[in-house]
Amino acid sequence: MLSVIIPVYNECEAIGPLCDATVSVLSKMTIPWEVVLINDGSTDDSEETLNEIAARIPEVKVLHFRRNFGQTAAMMAGFDFAKGDIIIPMDGDYQNDPADIPKMVAKLNEGFDVVSGWRRDRQDNAIQRNLPSIMANHLISFVSGVRLHDFGCSLKAYRRDVIEGVRLYGEMHRFLPIYTSWHGARITEQVVNHFKRRTGHSKYGLERVLKVVLDLMVVKFLDRHAQKPMYVFGLCGFLMLVSSMIFGLWAGILYIAADKPLTTTPLPMMTVFSFMTGVICVLMGLLAEMITRTFYESQGKRTYLVREARNIELPERPS
Repeated sequence: MLSVIIPVYNECEAIGPLCDATVSVLSKMTIPWEVVLINDGSTDDSEETLNEIAARIPEVKVLHFRRNFGQTAAMMAGFDFAKGDIIIPMDGDYQNDPADIPKMVAKLNEGFDVVSGWRRDRQDNAIQRNLPSIMANHLISFVSGVRLHDFGCSLKAYRRDVIEGVRLYGEMHRFLPIYTSWHGARITEQVVNHFKRRTGHSKYGLERVLKVVLDLMVVKFLDRHAQKPMYVFGLCGFLMLVSSMIFGLWAGILYIAADKPLTTTPLPMMTVFSFMTGVICVLMGLLAEMITRTFYESQGKRTYLVREARNIELPERPS
């Protein structure tokens, strides 16, 4: 089955035409399908519009959030409630083209696990949206090692098995291809259409660049040190303790050789500050190690992933 996930936030004018166009495209495909619409606490008439669509088309499923939780939470809810083996999220503002869905599925059928949409001819404000997006995409590709032109494009196609067990927080949905790459997913790109916004206004501005940088730091940490956080905190603690020794020796040399009172330099204070910071970093590393073990052991999670096996019966995934 194919599941199309569409988060909706104050898009009552766009969601009707988008849903009709999506259903029209899916109806021509040869596989079963469903559309999951997630109302992310809209304050306009989106709820009534979504309920009307669901009453008219049985294959359309609707979730209403109690309040606005953000696009990542809405997308995560779509993943949780979708029934399909192929999952395709897209935006609810009708800037993505439903006609691209068959192309994404065809790419998956070529043997790929993830197909990322690439809005090569993006119809957005060049300064406010396009330029920051280009900079962010280059930065994410450089740091993560996953080379994509358009991480921010919501129109992507996933095989369920590569996103099963992945939990998204904050605004991490744009980094989902990176998470799947940790699971050994084969990733490719597909050029997709991009329409100008027909109704409403964009929910994002230049402040999104800072959020991307901060989220990228989290992703990089999880990639390299999620199972061994002591390496990060311990290294920082070691450097601070070494700095404390250097500052202390420097202060001692000035006091003995140059007869300079300790109260006339900031070195004693820097020695104490560096020492305490180093101890705190080491203790935080130990605490992080305990949390990591609790995370894996309390949930029965493994620190490895098996793609397939021969003559070995793999345990079933939890439903």
